Amino acid sequence: MNKELIRAWFQASRPPFYIATLIPLTLGWVVAGQTGPWHPWRFFLINLAAFMIHLATNLANDYFDHLQGTDAGASIGGSRVIQEHKITPETLKRVIILLYTGAFLIACYIMNVYQVWGLAPILLFSFLSSLFYVAPPIRYGYYGLGEVFVGVNMGPIMVVGTYWVIVGRPDWSPFYLSLPIGLMVASILYYQSIPDIDTDRSVGKRTLAVRLGKEKAITGLFRLWMAIYVSIITITLSGGLHSFAFLSLLSLPILFKIIRLARRTTDKKQLDSHGKYVRILYFFNGAVIIAARLLFSFLP
Repeated sequence: MNKELIRAWFQASRPPFYIATLIPLTLGWVVAGQTGPWHPWRFFLINLAAFMIHLATNLANDYFDHLQGTDAGASIGGSRVIQEHKITPETLKRVIILLYTGAFLIACYIMNVYQVWGLAPILLFSFLSSLFYVAPPIRYGYYGLGEVFVGVNMGPIMVVGTYWVIVGRPDWSPFYLSLPIGLMVASILYYQSIPDIDTDRSVGKRTLAVRLGKEKAITGLFRLWMAIYVSIITITLSGGLHSFAFLSLLSLPILFKIIRLARRTTDKKQLDSHGKYVRILYFFNGAVIIAARLLFSFLP
């Protein structure tokens, strides 16, 4: 495999976004580890399957958006590897099938060996959510439901699911902790749809940002993050996290910067590049929540 092809697959995989998967998995593992053995091998298998699904989802979005013309023309959505003729659609299709198959086999191994078959319907829901985000005939991402499904899958399902595999049963504690995580992941997708409002509208992709328009979408982003901060504070005050979690408020200046830049920026490529600040917000607050949960067991 030559260097250009490696770079193309790196571009297609969009590594910076994997943090959206790693944070909820790690939180579920930390909460589970506070109740008994840490089982690092189980956590490794969970990460491997989740990585495959995350990558397959990214590639499937590129593939199906290409077939439907969503990423054509002036659009800046997706990884652009098809539009830049770096990877063919047929190659993407084969890799997508391999990734889903690999994740399915790992999931079956986990459920069988650790006797957590109760996860089967939840994993089926996650698979269908991954595939039909933009794939016909459902294409729920075209109807403003992307943030809802992403928030559920990468919040409660990932956090509680990881806990379930490690401990052998579900619990309400990781569920409550997963709520701000799910909202934060949803905010990443939400922001990424703002630069493509015009091109998405032109092809009939009615994302939440398209329905709201740029100004209201930016206001919505601010309100969403206010809800996230309130949820973190509420969980902390109710005893679910160590008071270290209040450090999340230190990230407020980043939020204000995002809102200011989004309102001032008219170039959609620049607007898209500012999305890194949303990921920084998510990483910082996710890390604070994980640290606050770890400290929950060791400090008063």
